[in-house]
Amino acid sequence: MSKMPADFAKRIDALFQDFQKPGSPGAVVAVTEHGQEVFANAYGLANINDDVAMNRKTILRIGSQTKQFTVLMILMLEAEGKLNLADAVQKYLPYVPVLEHPVTLAHLCANTSGYRDHLESMIFGGLSIFAPSTRQTGRDVIARQDALNFKPGSAMLYSNAGFFMLSEIVEELDGTSFNESLRRRITGPLGMDDTSLLIRDNAAMKRLAAHYTLRPDGFANLGWGLDLGGEGGMISTLDDMVVWQQNLFAPKVGTPAMYERMSTRWTFNNGATGAYGLGLVSDVYRGRRVVGHGGTVAGGKSESTRFVDDGLGIVIIANHDQIAPFSVARRIADIYFGNETPKPVTFAPGRYRQEGGSDVFEIVDTNGVATFLNAGGGGTFDFGAAHGPKPERGITDLVLVPRTDGKIDGTFCGMPRVFAPMQPAARAARPLAGKYRNSTQGFDVEITGDDSAGEFRMRSDLGALNAPLVAADKDLWFLLQPGADMRPGLPWTATLTVTGSGFEFNSDRIRKLAFTKI
Repeated sequence: MSKMPADFAKRIDALFQDFQKPGSPGAVVAVTEHGQEVFANAYGLANINDDVAMNRKTILRIGSQTKQFTVLMILMLEAEGKLNLADAVQKYLPYVPVLEHPVTLAHLCANTSGYRDHLESMIFGGLSIFAPSTRQTGRDVIARQDALNFKPGSAMLYSNAGFFMLSEIVEELDGTSFNESLRRRITGPLGMDDTSLLIRDNAAMKRLAAHYTLRPDGFANLGWGLDLGGEGGMISTLDDMVVWQQNLFAPKVGTPAMYERMSTRWTFNNGATGAYGLGLVSDVYRGRRVVGHGGTVAGGKSESTRFVDDGLGIVIIANHDQIAPFSVARRIADIYFGNETPKPVTFAPGRYRQEGGSDVFEIVDTNGVATFLNAGGGGTFDFGAAHGPKPERGITDLVLVPRTDGKIDGTFCGMPRVFAPMQPAARAARPLAGKYRNSTQGFDVEITGDDSAGEFRMRSDLGALNAPLVAADKDLWFLLQPGADMRPGLPWTATLTVTGSGFEFNSDRIRKLAFTKI
């Protein structure tokens, strides 16, 4: 018997009301129950300039949902005896550097490799993500990594580099393009005729939506300049993504064993389990097992969520960046199941720093409820999570619990951490002014200023990046926004921690990038 309330459709429509206004980009959404569609709608415009309405046949970028398709093809190749997930990456990709510890294909699939995100490296190296670049640029950036973020298998940190490598392995072993392998192995047999890899944002295609960002003067087209692959380059429609989601419930392509492996939570070296499996995210929400993945690209976001034991499926695809589809999918589930909103946990607003480390986040009071903000973005908390409040994001292993002494207890990938309040208007123990270098990466940095503020200038063969610096603590500096389109709305994008020989650079997906003073 269906669990839907009588006003189910009306309440879902209300979640998308902001995108029903004239001149707004929009979204498509579908809800299925045991394989039957029980709700679907389209909101807003696929193309603002031409006043083209969004519909279920509109072709849209699905971003990092691509990763599940990439992993499935890797598992298919393993079943054919062409690879083993325990193989070292360098067996197939000699250009990938051997660093402190061996990295396997399984580590790549699970975001536990420790390899730094190559897109983030490109951006901070001075090559705008909106500037033209090729797959060879990506290989070059990966090839000169000089250290891992952490020991492989010990933690989970999102890395597009891992799925870049996996898509290259698919192409090498299949002897065809990623698109051709995708078509032959998955989308063709499933009849997903509108689903493929769109390598560049400037491609022309019938029914392809324009993708938008919101600026102070209104919506503007947004597109990346890089070549996209198995890390996030696919396009699809609502109809096709419903077909794909139903295939995950009842496989026609791939096997139940493959999808079970993909949705099994990774076990870290310390025995704790994480949210990420192999290309899929697995969690428990309000006591129910949920598996899915989201995607974010230039001017687009998506989410596919399955409550696997309840037969509920939710698909959301948007052609703009003004939506949090992971959270919206959970609000739809709340309506469906009749979940009550959990009581918010009280956090003292302010910035907090990891004791003995450089991780920093901010708690913001939003209409009387605490929200979370760090270099990777901001958003609400899931106050009903089993082990304590955690940021309501598609991929996170961070749990935070306030203490009576004003500090916050944290757990990240099973590792305990303590975060202490940071004092405002900090001054560093000494200015960072000077010249610095990371020779392996080919990065040269010049910093000017005093003990409270300065200017950061990065130069490399990729390009140049200039950004303000402000002191955050005696040994910690915030790198502020270098440009309006990088990560809009964030107060800082990276931290610089002073070391005996220079400084260490840390961002959301880059850790321990060391610079030596020259």
